Amino acid sequence: MTHSDVSYRRMSVEQRRAQLIAAALELFAHAAPEDISLDDVAHSAEVSRPLVYRYFPGGKQQLYEAALRTAADDLEQCFAEPQTGPLTRRLSRALDRYLAFVDEHAAGFTALLQGGSVAETSRTNAIVDEVRRAAAEHILLHMEVRAPGPRLRMMVRMWITAVEAASLIWLDEDRQPPVRELRDWLVDNFVALLTATAASDPQTAEVARAALALETAEGPVGVLARRVVPVVSGAAHLL
Repeated sequence: MTHSDVSYRRMSVEQRRAQLIAAALELFAHAAPEDISLDDVAHSAEVSRPLVYRYFPGGKQQLYEAALRTAADDLEQCFAEPQTGPLTRRLSRALDRYLAFVDEHAAGFTALLQGGSVAETSRTNAIVDEVRRAAAEHILLHMEVRAPGPRLRMMVRMWITAVEAASLIWLDEDRQPPVRELRDWLVDNFVALLTATAASDPQTAEVARAALALETAEGPVGVLARRVVPVVSGAAHLL
C-alpha cells in the first residue's frame, strides 16, 4: 500500500477536497491558472492524478472554480468588520486584510481580475462579481444605509473598482508605494468620493454627515482635511 493510499483512507471526502483546493490555491498564488496543470496540483498535494479526478471529475476547470470560490469567500470576509468606531478606521482594517490577500496571492489575483485566462468562464466571472457586490454591501452596512440610492451605491462600487485597479498597479509597480501608504491613500480616496457625491446627492450628504461626526482631528479625515486646505486655498476666489 502506498503512502498516498494510506493518506487517502485517513481523510474524509471534505478533508480531501479541502486539501486539493489548498494545493491549487497555493499554486495559483504564484502562477496564472493556464500555467498550472492537474499534475502540478497532484504533485503539490502528494497524491496521484487519478485521485484528483476522483474528486474533481470536471478536471482543472472544476478544481479552478472550487479554488476560486474558496478565495472569493476569503475576500468577502475582508470587508466584514464590527460596526463600531469611525468608518475610516473600519475601512483601514478591511483594506489591511484585502491587501494582505493581494500580496499573498499576487499571480492568481492578477489573472483573476485582468481576465483573459483560459479558465475564465461566465461562472468564474459571476464569482468575481459576487465578491464586488458583497464588498459593497458590507460598506453600505457600515454606513447604516438600508436603501441606498443610485448615486450612493454607484459611489461605493466605483471605490471598490478603484481598490481593485490600485491593487493590480501596486503589484505591477513592485509593491510600491509601501502597503500602509497605499491603504491610507485608498481611504483618502473613499472620503473624497463620499464628500464629492454628498455635494449633489441629499442621501449621501446625510450619510456623510453621520459618518464624519464620528471622526477625530487625529484620524484620517482630520489629517486629510489639513492637507487639502492649503491645496484648495488658491481657489478661494471661486467661492
